[in-house]
Amino acid sequence: MLPHLQSALGIWAIILAAWALSEDRRAFPWRTVAVGVALQIALALLLLKVPPARATLLSLNGVVDALMAATKAGTAFVFGYPGGAKPPFAVTNPAGLSSFAFQVLPLVIVISALAALLWHWRVLPIVVGGFAWVLRKTLKLGGAVGLGAAATIFLGMIEAPLLIRPYLAKLTRSELFTLFTVGLSTVAGTVFVLYATILRTAIPGALGHILVASVLSLFSAIVISRIMIPGERQTARDEAAGFEFRSSMDAIARGTEDGLKLWLSIVAMLLVIVALVALADILLGHLPGVFGAPLTVERIFGWIFSPFVWLLGIPWHEARVAGSLMGDKTVLNEFIAYLHLAALPPGTLDPRARLIMVYALCGFANLGSVGIMIASISGMAPERRHDIVPLALRALVSGTLASSMTGAVIGLLPVT
Repeated sequence: MLPHLQSALGIWAIILAAWALSEDRRAFPWRTVAVGVALQIALALLLLKVPPARATLLSLNGVVDALMAATKAGTAFVFGYPGGAKPPFAVTNPAGLSSFAFQVLPLVIVISALAALLWHWRVLPIVVGGFAWVLRKTLKLGGAVGLGAAATIFLGMIEAPLLIRPYLAKLTRSELFTLFTVGLSTVAGTVFVLYATILRTAIPGALGHILVASVLSLFSAIVISRIMIPGERQTARDEAAGFEFRSSMDAIARGTEDGLKLWLSIVAMLLVIVALVALADILLGHLPGVFGAPLTVERIFGWIFSPFVWLLGIPWHEARVAGSLMGDKTVLNEFIAYLHLAALPPGTLDPRARLIMVYALCGFANLGSVGIMIASISGMAPERRHDIVPLALRALVSGTLASSMTGAVIGLLPVT
């Protein structure tokens, strides 16, 4: 089968899977699906194929370099040579001085503070408002959920609902599910640069691709969520509330505090997950080998998800490797999956397959994120807990389908 037809089959298979899981199969939202898929394809072609737009996205690598250099200045001053400063001794193994926790991960603290400052200066609200307007005009999304969905791209699945906290109790089940699906199918602006830093050697213009992936998945999330839980009633909004800073210094301080929490969470998460996977591999190593090699978590994930990633457009001979990445993302998280993608030897995945996986992996749909979502949104709207828990669990499926659909759209188009 031709690769592009393979991806087209994957798009329809994902839509069909969402319809099979729908609460009301007779209420299929034909207009939403047609407009949503058309917008995805048009935006992908515009941003990735039109030379000026593509050049702009590739130039965002300069932003990554600048933010990395600025962060290194801070880490070198605070942590010394573990943070990137010149060591006070002769170095025989430069790679041994590389510290992920003290040189790369602090980016999230800097970006979190910068995002808060841009929000206070009304830069991000203008951008978010523009997205919300587009969603309202094209996909008929209600004002409240449209604002929350648009803000998720920049603020994340927990911070964005704060903007519409007064409306959470009023949202319909369909709107609430859409908000959850968007949250789990995209990634927050606070980690854009971090992921781009990880992928910069594997994918040219990585920051631009991560940004485009989140924008495209916004539309696929609305399509998939409206298929699975249809609903026409819209909840309007009067104004954004509940996310304000007193001053620029207050924005920097609170953004830094939020970034620090995220940094600590990532450090702890990486430590525990890598240890647990290693432990699982040790235990699996006591079992008989399969096909001449010992069982590992990575191999098991590869077998389970191989047919799924093939539908996205991955060649079958590369599907086991790509399937293991999808398994990492779903069972563990996208951060681990991107680390593994960046560490693949050259030639393991062809350029088209690598690009498809960058887009398909770009989402928070994993068990840990679902738990965080349930806890945080239940705290904002405790009266909706009976809706929040089952909808959030179901959004794990819809979020995975939505980000995977974005990967299939990339595989469909001549954008490599």
